[in-house]
Amino acid sequence: MNSKLLLFIGFLIITACSDTSRDNSASNISYDAPFVWEGANVYFLLTDRFNNVKPENDLNFRRDQKTAKLRGFMGGDIAGITMKIEDGYFDKLGINAIWLSPVVEQIHGLVNEGTGDTYGYHGYWAKDWTAFEPNFGTEEDFLNFVETAHKHGIRVILDVVLNHTGPVTEIDLQWPDSWVRTSPTCTYQGYESTISCTLVENLPDIKTESNENVNLPDQLKEKWAKEGRLELELEELQEFFDRTSYPEAPRYYIIKWLTDMIRKFGVDGFRIDTAKHTEESVWSDLYKEAQLAFQDWKEQNPEKVLDEKEFYMVGEVYGYNISAIDGYNFGDSIVNFFDYGFKSLINFEFKYDAHNSYEEIFSKYSSLLNNELKGKSVLNYISSHDDSAPFDKLRKNPFEAGTKLLLCPGASQVYYGDESARSLNAGGTKGDAELRSFMNWEELDENIRKNSYNIQDVLIHWQKLGTFRRNHPAVGAGQHKMISREPYYFQRIYNSGNYEDVVLVGLDLKPGLKEIDVKDIFEDGMQVLDYYSGKICQVKKGKISLNSDYNLFLLGKWEAP
Repeated sequence: MNSKLLLFIGFLIITACSDTSRDNSASNISYDAPFVWEGANVYFLLTDRFNNVKPENDLNFRRDQKTAKLRGFMGGDIAGITMKIEDGYFDKLGINAIWLSPVVEQIHGLVNEGTGDTYGYHGYWAKDWTAFEPNFGTEEDFLNFVETAHKHGIRVILDVVLNHTGPVTEIDLQWPDSWVRTSPTCTYQGYESTISCTLVENLPDIKTESNENVNLPDQLKEKWAKEGRLELELEELQEFFDRTSYPEAPRYYIIKWLTDMIRKFGVDGFRIDTAKHTEESVWSDLYKEAQLAFQDWKEQNPEKVLDEKEFYMVGEVYGYNISAIDGYNFGDSIVNFFDYGFKSLINFEFKYDAHNSYEEIFSKYSSLLNNELKGKSVLNYISSHDDSAPFDKLRKNPFEAGTKLLLCPGASQVYYGDESARSLNAGGTKGDAELRSFMNWEELDENIRKNSYNIQDVLIHWQKLGTFRRNHPAVGAGQHKMISREPYYFQRIYNSGNYEDVVLVGLDLKPGLKEIDVKDIFEDGMQVLDYYSGKICQVKKGKISLNSDYNLFLLGKWEAP
């Protein structure tokens, strides 16, 4: 994966950019660009809804009661994600980080949360932070997933929950009162009514503010004893508290359990769920222990280290917008979450900005990220697992959505199925479940037609843009400069140490011959690749003549292998 740029699956002949042979369906170009979190191309998936290769683990804990539509386990597993990495699916999409939903053991019982009977298929209802959910897989499956991802140059971001347990059911006991509160329900009228409360009814809130020593829940000790690991778990906890001198308070138990995933498996980053519902100092503690665990893993596995980057934490501060710069306003106080271990925050504003023109979006984001937010980052998205009002919910404009998301400054979050126009509007269900249908592999295989397009064409579009973004840090982490409004051309430049990356993009153009002035961007004699048409061009007298059937181009420097 780290070799010089290689050809597409077809072959390319260096010409004056005309009549070049190519394979339009293939966009898996290898690359040797440095990985940059600020411009990462992140794929977010729900483990249970992506790919099922181990049907033998589909039923556990007698979870066989009927659920509401899309609210039961559907069989996706960790091994299924690994298989798609091995098949090159993510390589072709230009993905360099995978964010997967929580994998810890979920509550065993059925819950009626007002929108229908549901199991913890999504991973956000923890029963035991020290065990893997068997519906998702085993420790061995997870280790194989992380190592396979790393071999493909893909980082792993694990979704983690610290501020609440799973709901109480007939077979899932409530954690002790010393650990959790069950009221009041959050009203979001200020700081206290956002953090010292339960998100919804029957979702016990961890007392993360407490510094009182607490005992382990009896049900957890009994569970570990039955599984034959009680003594080991107790020994590890004692070692943790002896090393850190933290009080044996609820948050520190969970921090220990979460950071074990880094120390054992080499996870590269955390996506923090419900970050604004916990005292911000908790995240500083988590980041400190996460970074130590990451360094321990690197020292123990020097042959597996991808680079010297620090541990990555991105926060879901629900409602944070890039225009707010570095503060989230609770109404009675403002908190800068970037001061508490976060390298990036999910940007809830992009789905609205995506309705604006390309230049309005790109210039705004470049200006903010290279000035007020310099040294920080945001993760942009068009759809997600719990956003009922995404951009283009009916998938009428998946080409525009891909272009705006993948060419925007900042990091990009591709929610599973964005690239294949998976339905976000499932009938017969309620709430966010409609956003969580199973990945539409069959539709891709059949190349079905939706609205006015074939979904394989959508996938190819996302592959080309994603490959361009992954191979060129300038796309997501560089400085934006409009070259021409009509035709619309822009340049991005990224500099870090001795490394420089420059790209030139044209959008909303006419198919056919394009005479492109590049004299201030690429040197005479330089070879550049158009990632969209697959043509290699040589700069002559400050110009490129590109004849393609497309209304855009994505130009980056080409170095022959």
